Amino acid sequence: MALTRELLGEVLRAERMRQGRTLREVSLAARVSLGYLSEIERGHKEASSELLHAISDALGVPLSAIYGEVARLFAVTERVPEPIAA
Repeated sequence: MALTRELLGEVLRAERMRQGRTLREVSLAARVSLGYLSEIERGHKEASSELLHAISDALGVPLSAIYGEVARLFAVTERVPEPIAA
């Protein structure tokens, strides 16, 4: 079972890396410590809604798009394989 904070961190890290940005760049833009942003990306810390808005703004991505990708990943992890017909 995937945890929301893990999938959210995965999505945030993937977007940051897709943009070719460092943790330092995004943490400065979001006004959050580098260490805390790293913990969020690794799924070790829960981010407040205010902090998620700040991070998404720093990345230039709507928070709704981030949540949409998290929802897509949840759907993938929740799929149960079809039984094999005998």
